[in-house]
Amino acid sequence: MAERETVRITGTYALSALGRGADALLSGVLAGTPAFGPVRRFDTTGRRVTVAATLPDVGTLADELTDAIDAAARAAGLDRVDRAGSALFLATHGGPHPLPVPQGRDEPTVPALAARCGLGGPTRVYTTACVSASTAVADAAALIRRGDLDRVVVAAGYLVEPDQYALFDAGRALAADGAVRPFSAGRTGLLLGDGVAAVVLESANAAARRGAESLATVAGWGRAGDAYHPCQPHPDGLGLARAVEAALRRGGLPRDAVGYVNANATGTPFSDASEAAALTRVFGEDAARLPVSSTKSVHGHALEASGLLELVVTVLALGDGKLPPTAGWLGPDPQCPLDVIRDAPRPARTAHALTLNAAFGGADTALLVSTS
Repeated sequence: MAERETVRITGTYALSALGRGADALLSGVLAGTPAFGPVRRFDTTGRRVTVAATLPDVGTLADELTDAIDAAARAAGLDRVDRAGSALFLATHGGPHPLPVPQGRDEPTVPALAARCGLGGPTRVYTTACVSASTAVADAAALIRRGDLDRVVVAAGYLVEPDQYALFDAGRALAADGAVRPFSAGRTGLLLGDGVAAVVLESANAAARRGAESLATVAGWGRAGDAYHPCQPHPDGLGLARAVEAALRRGGLPRDAVGYVNANATGTPFSDASEAAALTRVFGEDAARLPVSSTKSVHGHALEASGLLELVVTVLALGDGKLPPTAGWLGPDPQCPLDVIRDAPRPARTAHALTLNAAFGGADTALLVSTS
């Protein structure tokens, strides 16, 4: 791969119920202690489930995104001129006003957010449910690799709020026992969690010109759909398997180069079994020896922001040399014959990892991250 085509990650930031900043996120996922607790942000009277992973004293989503973008830009060492040439790709909830505007202010949403942070390049909004952020990263990487853009700040945000909470609760998707148990026997569903994240992606040449350090590279990406069911994935994981295979092809890596998977695994019965089937389809017998974990078991499902939050987790874990565990484990499920990391972190004996996401409608994404 030509050096100009390499897509560098030069800055990150994340907020979750584990705290603010990369250090809080990394220490929280490595500790493996779930951050779920009673919802205080709104009234849950009459709900089946009354817990989520929320951070106290958060601001508006617009303010938290502004802080996240600014923090990631500072971490990447972007000055005013660098920011002025940077694009903003935003993943957030859809609707007529996907990014709430503070009361009394009449501003266009995404351009206003870019202007707040000094970003003067093109803007895009992604509202494709739980693959919104990972799709934004894939698009940004493709445009950078192709030479269309030098730098893209990808940001994503979801703060647990009553409307989506009510929908998931009414649909009986939330874990009735108040715990997320990815790939485990006895899993009963997902739990929502706060997530606001930002990453700076740029070409190797752009990073080199300003002497920026690289945290990792987005080596490959894949997107696919299985069009099987509005809410359930294909039981054989066909779409997700194609996404993983595409990411490996783009990255030019053999299957045995991957040493860790940050799984989508939400703790729902059908979805986790489908993901296990997809990994088995791609990696064959090696799937049973490939370390896998789902940090949603700790920080919850941040919907549109999940893909970016989990990308940051993956980058930080590889950089720290420790792979995070999966909480909530009760016992093996024969439908999920995977090497699930449990109880404690494992040493990262790899420079290459996958982070996977899936959404209603059969949409699937895979991002291949490398620190070599």
